Amino acid sequence: MFRDRETGRELCAAHLKDGLEARVRETIRNHSMIRDGDRIAVALSGGKDSTALLLLLHAVLPAKNVSLVAVTVDEGIAGYRDETIGAAVRLAAELGVEHRIVTFSGLFGGTLDAFLRGREARACTVCGILRKKAIAVAAKEAGADRLATGHNLDDEAQSVLMNALRGDLPRLVRESGEETGYFIPRIKPLREIAEKEIAVYLVTQGRWTELPECPYTQSALRAEVRSLLSGFEYRHPGTMKRLIQSREIIRTSIRPGATASPVRRCTNCGDPCSGELCQVCALLPSLRAGDGQRHA
Repeated sequence: MFRDRETGRELCAAHLKDGLEARVRETIRNHSMIRDGDRIAVALSGGKDSTALLLLLHAVLPAKNVSLVAVTVDEGIAGYRDETIGAAVRLAAELGVEHRIVTFSGLFGGTLDAFLRGREARACTVCGILRKKAIAVAAKEAGADRLATGHNLDDEAQSVLMNALRGDLPRLVRESGEETGYFIPRIKPLREIAEKEIAVYLVTQGRWTELPECPYTQSALRAEVRSLLSGFEYRHPGTMKRLIQSREIIRTSIRPGATASPVRRCTNCGDPCSGELCQVCALLPSLRAGDGQRHA
């Protein structure tokens, strides 16, 4: 039995499953995330959020003329990725979903562990830049029209607070699913579903698997923000939803394009970017040269 502390509603396993599927359908419809005939690349790490995402999309999309392809990034994290990638491989095979795996080593010439020696404190920043590129490459190679990620309500609220703390208005108001013609649009079908609901859904469906946590997580600002927001949500149910709503209010009050930077092309790889070099091409030389160790 699942109890929603904000509304007081209690749901059995069957009603929770039906309710989540209905909400995913509604989110997709309300935000025009998927069109008939689309090929959707699903970012599948093997963790709980991406597992729930693939399960729910597989359940709600058969009525549409839509195809799914799972894409997994192997960053190269010892003692962590082997288990989660194994879980991703098994799930895709069970559901009969095409599955593609790309590696940091193959794309960038080294594992994340190797790149982070001496700069562990920047783990999530480095991983985020390279992982975003890797997923985009995998989605493009798969011929995808949309890239679905497992970001949930908690993730969205954390991002809002992190961007506010950094004073980063452009990131605060940016809509990742916006069609610009430069990138494959990203969609977040779980954006209105709380992390605890996803966990209970997986447990009640017999899909919960104990997997290791990324060893670099605790060094990230997000870990602190997550703990802070979890406390507020427990004491004041609905905090995360209201935080996200505040972002939508800010978005509507800003003139479209006011915070956007002119789109240029990276002089090295040709990818769209806002400066001379994209983030990946600007970052890789120092990682490969071991600058992180000298300047840590």
